[in-house]
Amino acid sequence: MPNSGRKVIQEKLRQIPSVEKILEAPELKPYIDKFSHPLVASVVKGAVETVREEAKKNKGTVSLPQIISTIKNILHEQTSSSLQPVINATGVILHTNLGRAPLDENTLSFIKEVSVNYTNLEFDLKEGKRSKRGVFVEKLLCTLTSAESALAVNNNAGAVLLILSSLAKDKEVIVSRGELVQIGGGFRIPEILSLSGANLREVGTTNHTTISDYEKAITRQSALLLKVHQSNFKMMGFVQKPSLAELVKLGKRNKLPVVEDLGSGVLLRTEDFHLAHEPTMTEALSAGADLVCFSGDKLLGAPQAGIILGKRKYVDILKKHPLYRALRLDKMFLAGLEKVLLYYLKGEAIKRIPVWQMISAPLESLQNRAEKIETELKKSGIQMVVQKSQSTIGGGSLPGETLPSITISVIKPVFSANQQAQLFRQQTPPVIGRIEGQKFVLDLRTVFPHQDETLVSAIKRIFLP
Repeated sequence: MPNSGRKVIQEKLRQIPSVEKILEAPELKPYIDKFSHPLVASVVKGAVETVREEAKKNKGTVSLPQIISTIKNILHEQTSSSLQPVINATGVILHTNLGRAPLDENTLSFIKEVSVNYTNLEFDLKEGKRSKRGVFVEKLLCTLTSAESALAVNNNAGAVLLILSSLAKDKEVIVSRGELVQIGGGFRIPEILSLSGANLREVGTTNHTTISDYEKAITRQSALLLKVHQSNFKMMGFVQKPSLAELVKLGKRNKLPVVEDLGSGVLLRTEDFHLAHEPTMTEALSAGADLVCFSGDKLLGAPQAGIILGKRKYVDILKKHPLYRALRLDKMFLAGLEKVLLYYLKGEAIKRIPVWQMISAPLESLQNRAEKIETELKKSGIQMVVQKSQSTIGGGSLPGETLPSITISVIKPVFSANQQAQLFRQQTPPVIGRIEGQKFVLDLRTVFPHQDETLVSAIKRIFLP
């Protein structure tokens, strides 16, 4: 390399600011305050090293503003996975990727009160000695469903795993091929069975299983009959499967417990909200199921949990299994679950629980909100179109069922639908909508009314010069 070239490179290397000088830049202070000095410093060190390597090749620039701009882009990318609130304008009420069921302020206040203090988590205030955790939540669940006993663990996959590990290790579990389902995120019934140490015994076909298929499969190695509700897909046409009552009758005749995984779990009549019937926990218990399990953060509208209801003799076995300690709920989740269950007992679920507020929201109220947003934006010269559309329940609940909804979108936007989706995700808070046809739309059924003003501000930032 000629001397002139070496001199240019050496000059570039000398111009590269030190890590300490870059960290003193005012533009990085908000990141340091929010994400800590060590995290930002590690990004700065990496960026400086990259600039050095580029300078050695006589590429790139070494100006402080450009280096800081690069660092900010890296920080934004690396910290985007930090938990933060978003506005759900997708129209999917139980959006798994967005955290499923949101909680109301009173529930959050109770969780906070429990969390910032010591609690009687495993302490009997009457006797002054150690007790079991979750006793009151179990009482609430039994009161709500008339179950003999109850248990709550950290999620429904954990509930299924605990049941199978406790009751069927090294034995056979009989399941219809049509119920060997996969839930979003890779939760597959066969894999949970294998992990538990139980052996899968498939019966019937994908679309057609009879009670005689179960009966023929029963041997001395059989431990239980497992029924899995197809909560995230539908089968139509030439389809047959035995009812839970038929399975219970067969189980009793052969002294085998019957377990139903309801998946979503619901305590209210979904027909009252113009939706298809979703099996309830009470129905399953009334039909004679020995154990029923379901998620807490779906149609129940509670924090994440796996809830097990059923016969006391089986629940007691689960409570004594070593795996239960690894799966049990902590004080914050128990507090949230307790508050939500009390809403049901008080008859306040529709009024208090956000999931049911969204499901029950009248179309007229969504239309009124959309028109107010449209009027406000028109003042700034932004033309919106308000249209009727359909929202979904999501979260592996009520597949194929929709609710009438209202969407808003910009008329003749300067950005494509994909570009709009990206720009809305970059807002504070991020706004997550959906692409419908060739348009990017915001569905108001899943936007809380108090977020309308924030939505208007985000739209103005994106579309105003």
